[in-house]
Amino acid sequence: MALSAQQIPRWFNSVKLRSLINAAQLTKRFTRPGRTLLHGFSAQPQMSSDNCFLQWGFKTYKTSSLWNSSQTTSSSSQENNSAQSTLLPSMNEQSEKTQKIPSIDSEVFLEELDDLPPLSPMQPISEEEAIQIIAAPPLPPSSFTLQDYVDHSETLQKLVLLGVDLSKIEKHPDAANLLLRLDFEADIKQILLFLKDVGIEDNQLGAFLTKNYAIFSEDLENMKTRVAYLHSKNFSKADVAQMVRKAPFLLNFSVERLDNRLGFFQKELQLSVKKTRDLVVRLPRLLTGSLEPVKENMKVYHLELGFKHNEIQHMITKIPKMLTANKRKLTETFDYVHNVMSIPHHIIVKFPQVFNTRLFKVKERHLFLTYLGRAQYDPAKPNYISLDRLVSIPDEIFCEEIAKASVQDFEQFLKTL
Repeated sequence: MALSAQQIPRWFNSVKLRSLINAAQLTKRFTRPGRTLLHGFSAQPQMSSDNCFLQWGFKTYKTSSLWNSSQTTSSSSQENNSAQSTLLPSMNEQSEKTQKIPSIDSEVFLEELDDLPPLSPMQPISEEEAIQIIAAPPLPPSSFTLQDYVDHSETLQKLVLLGVDLSKIEKHPDAANLLLRLDFEADIKQILLFLKDVGIEDNQLGAFLTKNYAIFSEDLENMKTRVAYLHSKNFSKADVAQMVRKAPFLLNFSVERLDNRLGFFQKELQLSVKKTRDLVVRLPRLLTGSLEPVKENMKVYHLELGFKHNEIQHMITKIPKMLTANKRKLTETFDYVHNVMSIPHHIIVKFPQVFNTRLFKVKERHLFLTYLGRAQYDPAKPNYISLDRLVSIPDEIFCEEIAKASVQDFEQFLKTL
């Protein structure tokens, strides 16, 4: 029967304990009348002041020394047999007792190894065993990066495999502390399965969780209720999946908030239920972001730029980003298109894409057409150029079909600006 590395220390401890008991029984027969061994951590029986032949203690005891003590006891008993025959048993009886002490190779001990109690964390070990122990580096009590904890955290390791960018999450200490406290199987696995049911693909989970790490602090049943609410408002499964991908924090908001937002856009913009639903599907940030930019832009279109309410409706249903666009960009673009290019409101309403285009691009092309004498934006006149084509087509097509010039001519003209 071969012993494993873990069983060997237990086996030696068992040998020590049994030998200690046998030695105690043996030396008890040698004690003088009227002397009682102390019950405790150590005992030191003596035959005489000149001959201390057996000593042991729990801290210094070794099996080999006990065995030698037993042998010494036998020889000393023979020498003092005549002087102390009334106090000690005969040598023959003692010799028989001594021979019955089991050896280290005894099969009894091997058979009883399986019955030994499990190793205790407080079990003393030898210096040789201690040298062989390789301790893992301790966890830092605090750190500015999650990289120090990845090797020790199964949760962080699996999040990295999913594609989560921990370098972005660790910039938020509360989020980093949250992830370190979570158990992957108990706290994260069910949320991942829920996101897949909603429509988030495996290759999209990493980017989603990097942005919305706070979803792990949300109650799963509450999120299921929010998805059920959207379905009750006739948002299809594909619509919900698209909305969650574009606005990762959508599932963090309560049903009451979602309902209030949908009601706000339907009422303020005077849209039908279908147009309201289409609007938020295309720009789901309307349900999660602040309403202040939306309210401000509505005033800008109406009071500063002079658009009518139905014109505003038409533009935002075609370009939902106009509701959250930068106010300064809106006013600068309108000023150039309306006052410099002389394009009236009703034409701008038909091509609101101009508000979604960089202003310098509009200026470059308009100036080039003006230089060529082809800047004509009135649909009632020949050689009409629509705003849509002016801002949406690439330079090659713009030069060939609208400017009737080469790309090199256009690039050379831009160097003169």
